[in-house]
Parts: sequence; structure tokens; C-alpha cells
Amino acid sequence: MSTTDAPKKSRETDDVPVPATLRKSLKNRHIQLIALGGAIGTGLFYGSSESIALAGPSILLAYLVGGLAIFAIVRALSEMSVEDPKAGAFSYYATRYWSKRAGFISGWNYWFNYILVSMVELSVVGSFVNYWFPAIPTWVSAAVFLVIICAANLLGVSKFGEFEFWFAIIKIVAVIAMIIGGLAVIIFVLPTASGVRASFANWFTVGNGFFPNGLMGQNSDGSWTGLLMALVVVMFSFGGTELIGITAGETEDPKTTIPRATNDIIWRILVFYIGALGVIMAVVPWNTIDGKSSPFVQIFDSVGIHAAAGILNFVCLTAVMSVYNSGLYANSRMLYSLAKQGNAPAYLGKLNSRGVPVAGVLTSAAITAIAVVVVFVWPEFAFNYLMSIATIAGIINWTMIMLTEMKFRKVVAAGGAPEDSELAGLSGQEALDAIHFKLPFAKVTPWVVLAFLALVVVLMCFSTSYRIAVIAGVIWLAILFAAYQLTQAKK
Repeated sequence: MSTTDAPKKSRETDDVPVPATLRKSLKNRHIQLIALGGAIGTGLFYGSSESIALAGPSILLAYLVGGLAIFAIVRALSEMSVEDPKAGAFSYYATRYWSKRAGFISGWNYWFNYILVSMVELSVVGSFVNYWFPAIPTWVSAAVFLVIICAANLLGVSKFGEFEFWFAIIKIVAVIAMIIGGLAVIIFVLPTASGVRASFANWFTVGNGFFPNGLMGQNSDGSWTGLLMALVVVMFSFGGTELIGITAGETEDPKTTIPRATNDIIWRILVFYIGALGVIMAVVPWNTIDGKSSPFVQIFDSVGIHAAAGILNFVCLTAVMSVYNSGLYANSRMLYSLAKQGNAPAYLGKLNSRGVPVAGVLTSAAITAIAVVVVFVWPEFAFNYLMSIATIAGIINWTMIMLTEMKFRKVVAAGGAPEDSELAGLSGQEALDAIHFKLPFAKVTPWVVLAFLALVVVLMCFSTSYRIAVIAGVIWLAILFAAYQLTQAKK
């Protein structure tokens, strides 16, 4: 039976014999959990100990400020995604509303960023597997999970959505269980492992109070600490929230789903970061959180669940799988978008009958596999240099989103809205007023966010571990500019 003779089915599924096209198969529950899962990862479960050590209880303010900045960034992206839902999101928007060069830089920067993030996640997956099966070589674990996630992405976008939905559920249940357990210790005045009575008053009475290291100060060893320095760590824990924009081109009802998921980000940050860490520091004295074990393990131990390490190991294993699952999805769609823009080889813009950019999935997976090999062979080089580029790439990405949003509004005001948008035919203030999901205080917000991101970059220069990222970022941008000029010269 030919494709055209096949019986017509709903395009809600990925097994539909219609011409190759991206499928709008992601439902509201998928988008909600993808957005939430993107904000909860190993950075919260393990990395939070670093930020607590820097700022003490005032880290809660750092997560609030950083969360507001991320909320504004995702709102800016969602404003464009609702009016013009396309695969590749910010790369497509940068090309459409700014310039082809901007689209090239935005797209390849994001793709390479997720390659490096995926590389690190896969390189550590073996350590989680070895917790139960120490005889399995770490490279075997990395290879197995790479193949599993790659296969899941090749099945279609709805299958990706299901995988991500359940990965996110596991992380959410773990955080909620920790919060409930911690509150039980506080309310019923249960004994704790530290011997210190659990109370929210511990924020102000333990270790020099709420601001133990002030806004910014220098330790005896010359390292910088304080609330401002913690902002650097906090911001990178929010990486992945912009995935909402990537999914817009394959969402059932972007005008409803994207705004709902975006607006929910702020309370997710309040509950899952500020709420969780607030409870942790009420039960476990913050100055005893030294990073040797996860704060989540410590609070579970305090509740009396001594299998906490094993439970958290499982949660972190699923979190790593979730990050790579999202990364491979985002990268394949980014390559697809770049190919459609003429900023990547044409073969990456082809879809199979399930609406999956197979070449993008396989190419991204292959490059990630090579990167993982680099980690195993030269771990010091990989983590010191490659990850510094990934660190600054996140700042570049968020900066490009805010600049593109301003360009988007200029184009819309000039009457250049997408033809299939409700804004088509409108111009001036009338067009701007008709935007379905507006960025709040759009004339001011982008500049405030850009100034905040610039502050984060300046603060990075005070940290020896992050300073190299700033230098790498300048070099990385120069490479992207040169690569664009080279590709144009060849054409």
C-alpha cells in the first residue's frame, strides 16, 4: 500500500503514514513535566551543597533572584514560541527576526552546549551504576544508556515525551518526599543526627546567621564567597528550562500549553529549590553541609531512612538519563532547524515517516559518544576546558534569547509578523498589543536581564574555577563568528 493510499489516522501519534513532517504530538502533561524536569537535576541533588557553602541560608535569596531572571528569559522565549511555534526555537527566531549570522551562532552554540552537557552526564552515569554493580566498567554503562536514549528518540516525539514525563515524575516524588519528611521532623520535633533541634530558626541562629559570608567577601585562602558569588552556581543549575521553547514546534496546542508551562516555572522554583533547600537547612545545620554527601542524603538520614544513599543514587541515575534524553531531543531539532536555515548540511533537515530528524539524532549521538571517549581518556582536559565552554555557552544562549526578543518586537511593530499568526496585517502599537503572551514590562525587562547576566559574567572572573570559562567564552564566540564567515565564503 502506498503512503497516499494508507488509511488516514490522527496525527496525534507518531505511527501515521503522512508526508514527513514534525508531529505535534506533545500533550500538555508532557510539556508541563518537561519544563519541570528541566529545572530539577543533579545540580539540585548534589550541586546545591556548593551554593550553600558559599552563601549559607541566604542562598534562598540567590535562588529567588536567579529564578526571576530565568522566568523572564523563558517568558521572552515563550512570547515568540506562541506566535511562531517552530523547531529550533531561538535559532530560528534569531535568523527570522535578526540575521542569518545570529541564527548560526545561536543554534550551533546551543547544540555544542548540550553536546558537552550530555558528555558529562554520560561520563558519570557509570558511577551511579557501580553503586549496585561495581564490576561493570563505566564505559559500558555510558554506551548502554547512549543506545537506549538514542533508540527512544528515534521512536518519535510522543515517545520522547513519555520518557521525559516519567523521568520527571521520579525526581518530583523524591523532592516532595524530602520536603514532607523534613517538615515532619520540624513539626513533631523529632531527634536529628546532628543533635541540633530542627527549626526554621536555624537559618538565623546557626553559623553566623542568615548572611554568614555577607554579599561578597574573601577567605583566608584568597577565594571569594558570599551571596553574589553563589549566584554563579545558582544560575547554571537552572540550565535546561529553555527547553520549553524547543518543544513548541511539536506541541498540540502551543497557545495554551506553552503559557501555562512557562507561568508555572516560578512556583516550581519556589517549591523545588527554595522550599527544598529551606527545609534542608532547617533540619541539617547549613555549616555541616560540606559536599561530601548530598544534602538530600543527610536529611533522609535525619528522618531515619538509612537507605537514603541508595534511593538518591536511583533518582540521580534517572536525572542523568533525563538530561541526556532532553539534550539529544533538543540537539536533533536544533540541527534540523539549522539545516532549514541553510546554516547546516542539508541532510540534517530530513525527516523519517515518524517525523523524526533521524540524521540529527544519530549525528548528535555519534558526536556525544566521541566526546565521552575524550572524557575517559583525558578527564582533566575535558572537565577543565570543554566544560568551561559549556558553562559560558549557557550565558550566551540566554543573552541571545533576550536580544532576539527585542528584535522580534521591532519586526512585529513594522508589520513583519508571521503570515499564519493572528498578528499578520497589524503594525505599530496595535500589533504589539495583540501579542498573545507578552513579556511583562517588555521595554525594560530585557535590559534588566542582560545587565544581570553581565553581572554574573563579572562575578565568574572572581572564581578560579569559573574564570577560565569567561576566557573560553570569548574564544568560543570568535570561533563561531569565523565558522560563519567561512561557510558563507564557501557558498
